[in-house]
Amino acid sequence: MISELQNPIGSGFGAKSEPAEVLEGIDLNGKVALVTGGYSGIGLETTRALSDCGARVIVPARRPDIAKNELEGIINKEDILNLDLANPHSVYKFVEEFIDNGITLDILINNAAVMACPQMPTDNGWDLQFAVNHIGHFILTKGLLPSLLQSNESRVVTLSSTGHKLSGIRWDDIHFEKDYDKWQSYGQSKTAASLLAIELDSRMKSEGIRALSVHPGGIFTPLQRHLQKEEMIALGWLNEDGELSEMAAAGFKSATQGASTTLWCATSPMLSDIGGVYCENCDIAAKEDDGPNARYVGVADWAIDTEEASKLWEKTEKTLASL
Repeated sequence: MISELQNPIGSGFGAKSEPAEVLEGIDLNGKVALVTGGYSGIGLETTRALSDCGARVIVPARRPDIAKNELEGIINKEDILNLDLANPHSVYKFVEEFIDNGITLDILINNAAVMACPQMPTDNGWDLQFAVNHIGHFILTKGLLPSLLQSNESRVVTLSSTGHKLSGIRWDDIHFEKDYDKWQSYGQSKTAASLLAIELDSRMKSEGIRALSVHPGGIFTPLQRHLQKEEMIALGWLNEDGELSEMAAAGFKSATQGASTTLWCATSPMLSDIGGVYCENCDIAAKEDDGPNARYVGVADWAIDTEEASKLWEKTEKTLASL
């Protein structure tokens, strides 16, 4: 079943809206936000914007020393904490310490990700992209529910991507034990990000937690670190000289613009009674159609299917129970 709420609401914002526009009039003083990957690319701009609105922002980081350098003057160094999303034991430890500190969490943004990397199974034998982009965030999100419940109205934002259209959940071979394809792996993990928001919202909306997923748009950030120049030329992102192509220059966003849909989902009063939807360009996305831009606009049914969302939640719980 697909949510009837999966339709644009006419937010008044668009693809190139800046954080200052979507956050105008938003006061986050006294609020606490947590942003994974909040020290690089659009994550850094998300952290900066939330902090500028008065929020205390906590940033878990696999490389805390680098994070402290990048976030100097933006958040307190004490709010940069160690976390490796690829390691479930690291995530469980983080969650335990966070809950023990009694922090009320108002906004959780699952922003960190890896994209199109070579096959690098984790110590558990999991596909790395699925492990980081989905399983690690699943443990974190579920574990932080007690802190989210302490807030009168909390929101969880999971970062998906239009890359979700490359693959639904591969139920017969989630971890690519057979043939590995880095783009299908990425696509599956981003479908999972959307499905996590759907199931979380379904389970927790009656208790004041709403969840949404986001396609931030095309942005050049360190996320592309695993791509060779020749591949980005073939994709049309770069020209033969290795510079940004005309197509990319017109369609890609800046890092700040790339943070805007996340920020809108995390804070907008327009979404007070809405959850379990996939958003793009600072609005709820339309369902996918067969037009010429279908690959890049709208959301595929498999990423907003409530039955798939429930199945993935249960599958992930079973996976973790075996640790």
